[in-house]
Amino acid sequence: MYRFQRHIYDVTRKFYLLGRDGLIAGLQPPPGGAVLEIGCGTGRNLIEIARRYPQARCYGLDISEEMLRTARRQVARAGLSERITLAQADATSFDPLALFGRTGFERVVISYALSMIPPWREALAEALRVVAPGGSLHVVDFGDQAHLPGPFRVVLNHWLALFHVTPREDLEAVVSDLCAGAGALGGTTRLYGGYSVRAVAVRPE
Repeated sequence: MYRFQRHIYDVTRKFYLLGRDGLIAGLQPPPGGAVLEIGCGTGRNLIEIARRYPQARCYGLDISEEMLRTARRQVARAGLSERITLAQADATSFDPLALFGRTGFERVVISYALSMIPPWREALAEALRVVAPGGSLHVVDFGDQAHLPGPFRVVLNHWLALFHVTPREDLEAVVSDLCAGAGALGGTTRLYGGYSVRAVAVRPE
């Protein structure tokens, strides 16, 4: 699907992938900390993260080699190839040690990817698994739209379906259950009337 879309992805998505920059601003990785983005796409977020937190080491994985091709080019153009490492992998099953030489990350990010991953619960569980002790998982994605006007919801969901995007209306409950099972502290915040939802899960030291 991204063979051609990757060329216009960032230009078109910036108008409706709301909450990404707020998520990045809230990361605050420790000095020398590692940040992993799952479903990194074109590398847009990783570039922003690397620029905002110059002491962080950044990693990204995506299942689409087409998207990674664009990401590698954009990372190189930004002069960040030494600080951003990219790899092709499945979000539901990957070996961070084999891919990146690490077993855990101080911050793990998933930005508008869960709504495009059919086994999204497995991807979320895998993301929490690779959070280092004391680290945190940060998620932003489409929400349940509970407080948006009905006609707008109909148009929005029709538009999203054209791109194989399905809002995960039970994301808040799933995050809560995963945190309970992992002994992590989690919470969610609805943004823009439920248009999107942001979740944070913190692993104990």
